[in-house]
Amino acid sequence: MKLSQFRYKLPKEKIAAYPVENRDESKLMVLHKEDGKIEHRMFKDVLEYFDEGDVMIMNNTKVFPARMYGNKEKTDARIEVFLLRELNRESLLWDVLVDPARKIRIGNKLYFGDDDNELVAEVIDNTTSRGRTLRFLFDGTYDEFREKLFSFGEMPIPRYIGREAEDLDNERYQTIYSTEEGAVAAPTAGLHFSRELLKRLEIKGVDFANLTLHVGLGTFRPVEVEDITKHKMDSEQILIPGQAAEMVSKAKDSKKRVCAIGTTSMRAIESSVSTDGRLKPYEGWTNKFIFPPYEFSIADSMITNFHMPESTLLMMVTAFGGYDHVMKAYKEALKNDYRFLSYGDAMLII
Repeated sequence: MKLSQFRYKLPKEKIAAYPVENRDESKLMVLHKEDGKIEHRMFKDVLEYFDEGDVMIMNNTKVFPARMYGNKEKTDARIEVFLLRELNRESLLWDVLVDPARKIRIGNKLYFGDDDNELVAEVIDNTTSRGRTLRFLFDGTYDEFREKLFSFGEMPIPRYIGREAEDLDNERYQTIYSTEEGAVAAPTAGLHFSRELLKRLEIKGVDFANLTLHVGLGTFRPVEVEDITKHKMDSEQILIPGQAAEMVSKAKDSKKRVCAIGTTSMRAIESSVSTDGRLKPYEGWTNKFIFPPYEFSIADSMITNFHMPESTLLMMVTAFGGYDHVMKAYKEALKNDYRFLSYGDAMLII
């Protein structure tokens, strides 16, 4: 398929700048993939679509405060440093993006904080045009270093939200079931689950299979080729525990519903399928790119937000829900004032 087939007009005012007051009170569009039928509900109504023994696959990754601002030595030039991932715990090495990048060279020192509370990093490698490897200079324990590093960071809410991070984002740009630190973007389908809704699902007998996919910045990387088959995905780290794989297999054997909560959960499970179509435990990396036509092996339903035009996320959703059905549903969502992107409303495809 061609990139232009995933183009649609997304007015700026349709992009949610803030989450709704209560997590589970966002809108929910239910799309029936067999016939394209659409229902307009509230997210808390998701309870009605699942029964005892059904499984929801949740990504328990936790977003860390990855966006920092510092100064280059001998100048007051403000530099944004975006932490991507830790490369070496002992040496305090991190893979980062810097902006503006042209003045940041190997050997430069970057300063965060002020004289009373300072952290210094040295640039030791150029990895890409904006990518750098930093070595942080710190005397103290590793835990003290992490605490100090993250005290200078802020929640890396996406730029398209159109505002600076605020205190509320520390809580709301994080799922309530996040436990495994390592993501620089939230698995946003999970943001709609409140503690009360999870409890009600649990009481109904719905099971939760937890896996981890640490969402990287690649999730926002635009596709720049018209022939989408030539697009290369960035790799992301995943862990599918044996317990999650067993839970999913049991549900499938019992003809129960298996629902992937978000594109990240879907990518993870589709990256580890056995030859007989079962979910396998896995620890490693995935750069799987899912676009139409694609035969899904594990989940028969999914919950997801409304995504950017021409994004790999939209491509996956059209592969799952059917291209025509999904593109028509997006038109209907725009017409009915659904809120789009990270803090926006949700879609259940069944």
